[in-house]
Amino acid sequence: MEVIVAEHAGFCFGVKRAVEKVYEQAGTGKPIYTYGPIIHNEEVVKDLAHKGVQVIDSEKELAQITEGTVVIRSHGVPGRIEDLIRAKGLECVDATCPFVKRIHNIVARESGAGKEIVIIGNAGHPEVDGIIGWARGPATVVGTLEEAQNLVCGKGKEICIVSQTTFNYNKFQDMVEIFMKKGYNVTVVNTICNATEERQTEAVRIAAAVDAMIVIGGKHSSNTQKLYEICMQECANTYFIQTLDDLHLDLPKSVRLVGITAGASTPNNIIEEVQNYVRINF
Repeated sequence: MEVIVAEHAGFCFGVKRAVEKVYEQAGTGKPIYTYGPIIHNEEVVKDLAHKGVQVIDSEKELAQITEGTVVIRSHGVPGRIEDLIRAKGLECVDATCPFVKRIHNIVARESGAGKEIVIIGNAGHPEVDGIIGWARGPATVVGTLEEAQNLVCGKGKEICIVSQTTFNYNKFQDMVEIFMKKGYNVTVVNTICNATEERQTEAVRIAAAVDAMIVIGGKHSSNTQKLYEICMQECANTYFIQTLDDLHLDLPKSVRLVGITAGASTPNNIIEEVQNYVRINF
């Protein structure tokens, strides 16, 4: 059986940078915390926990910490969380992905100028929650075409549209077009990162050419979920797994070509394990 592995798979720049920052801190001997899981990959979070890194999940938990270092996750946090960390006298290590940080700066600047912010993304996702926390005025999240159609912005207001970095590019364009047709005075900033666009484009190409597709990534990873949805549209035999333990392939004998891609928070060793297993056992 032939296996095609996506060239753009596994850790992206922002994730690699964030994970390295935590491992550096884990060797200092000080109490180390991350505000939220540093990335959406359970295997990485488990390994860090074995090294003594604890995860803080709320402002209430943060308020109880009296010493140590807090690393801000790659998805970023609202500005008030950064302020609280520093106000408590804790060391703050900002591992926010630079592409996400760029969105924070855009939202703060444009909302400060009086514009209403529209964030195209998944409501409740930590990256989106963080972005909202940098707005100085109204900010609304829309994740579907229907929500975009139904959203009514302030009359006469200028609107600035940004996107979650891992959102589907084509869907983003469709939703922007809806706002344009409504006649709003719109400023659009495409903040989908290059790594996301590359992965999605490559996933479409590979999935359309293979008999079965394997997508590897954390179950809470937005960018991996998007890859899975994209691949499913091109290849009915698409499997979403976190590790090799989840791989239970029941492939027809006619399958001769398998594709593999992975989300931006998937370690390379997991990708290699899955690739080797498929090559040897099928």
